[in-house]
Amino acid sequence: MAVDYGDARTGVAVSDVSATLAGEAWVINENRMKAVAESIIKEAAFRGVSTIVIGYPKNMNGTVGPRAEKSEQLAAMLRPLCAPGGIDVVLWDERLTTMSAHRILSDAGKHGKKRKNTVDAVAASLILEGYLELVKRT
Repeated sequence: MAVDYGDARTGVAVSDVSATLAGEAWVINENRMKAVAESIIKEAAFRGVSTIVIGYPKNMNGTVGPRAEKSEQLAAMLRPLCAPGGIDVVLWDERLTTMSAHRILSDAGKHGKKRKNTVDAVAASLILEGYLELVKRT
């Protein structure tokens, strides 16, 4: 499962059963981190997830800015909740993922509110696909 954490919306994506590519993706419309964490845990348990990959949006020079710090906070909140179920929580460098998601949606003819409501889900799918690609290579 991959998470693109945001202030107003959080994108979530899960892989197919073979953990080969991103399958279903959706958005959690919530701005409270605790509520987002609870939704993530609930979905992870329901779907039998073994790893939660949280997008870690470092700055282009590799430093950690405010957005990445919020991802660290979410990961810190999730880890003790996930440990009893054996679910790993991983931070994943996701620089430019949201920009790529906007480009994909624009190319598909999605504009305005339609794009705003799906961009985080698409970004989560891109995070998940990047992580799954690494797992396949190792």
